Amino acid sequence: MDELLQGLRAVAEPTRLRILALCARAELTVSDLVEILGQSQPRVSRHLKLLVEARLLQRHQEGSWAYYRLAEGHGNGALARQVADLLPESDPQHARDLVRLQSVQENWATKAAAYFRRNATNWSRLRALHADPAEVDAVLKRFFEKEPAGDLLDIATGTGHVLKLLGPNVSNAVGIDLSRDMLTVARAELFRSGLRNCQVRQADMLQLPFEDGRFDAVTLHMALHYAGHPAGAIAEAARVLRPGGRLIIVDFTPHNRHELREEHAHRWLGFGDMTIEGLFAENGLVAESPSRLRGGEITVSVWLGRRPANDVPAKQANDAITNGQEAVSS
Repeated sequence: MDELLQGLRAVAEPTRLRILALCARAELTVSDLVEILGQSQPRVSRHLKLLVEARLLQRHQEGSWAYYRLAEGHGNGALARQVADLLPESDPQHARDLVRLQSVQENWATKAAAYFRRNATNWSRLRALHADPAEVDAVLKRFFEKEPAGDLLDIATGTGHVLKLLGPNVSNAVGIDLSRDMLTVARAELFRSGLRNCQVRQADMLQLPFEDGRFDAVTLHMALHYAGHPAGAIAEAARVLRPGGRLIIVDFTPHNRHELREEHAHRWLGFGDMTIEGLFAENGLVAESPSRLRGGEITVSVWLGRRPANDVPAKQANDAITNGQEAVSS
């Protein structure tokens, strides 16, 4: 009850209600909110601090920048969503805020377009070497249409392509990436798509900032060939899977296009089935039959590993052992 009362007190103020409604639609920085609200940075920061302390908002640090969005889960996370949805778009102040939010998003989109222009030529050459991305997307989407997921993690999300593709088939989705340029693009794309159940944050695939067994599905889409330590990336992905959860890897099979190391910073020239399936087994995942997509000179493979439904994440198992020992000793 105390947490609920704290949340109700925190949101019962005009500016904080405006902030909550804005953060329900997009991840925003203090600078974004200053521009939208027309208030000073110290004042906006004080309001944000209260909303975070009341567990209505979450704060994610990315270098020198901090992003705010609605809190996840039950408790005051659910309260935040319910209150934000109550504010009608016809309210004059809220309507003006939404217009300014659109302007902020258009600035993001301008930065995203500049990034794509700088890299478009190289990406086009790479796409010509392998299967049609639309075919790859169709395979990936079928997995989630056949078996929808609650919580999805997309590792090395880049421009947020997988989040846009699978967002309608999951309850909540998080994309992580180390590149702030990529995350800027992803935020603009997610806002434009209206996917309020998707978010992105800066994180390392080798040190995921999530507890064991957090997600129903994890995707590594065209990312593993960039990884300095693929085995570590797969181990981390498997760690955050719930019992019954799926790890889906989309990447190249072995090839001889060595120029991709220099032109596109590829660390690995594809992966064989034995390599991926061996790493699945090492991390307690059962491999299912991979899908092959041929086109151009490089074949794309989709590997799926599933954590057994009766499996118990390591942390839960250790906690159970510890609790059992304490019970015996007492």
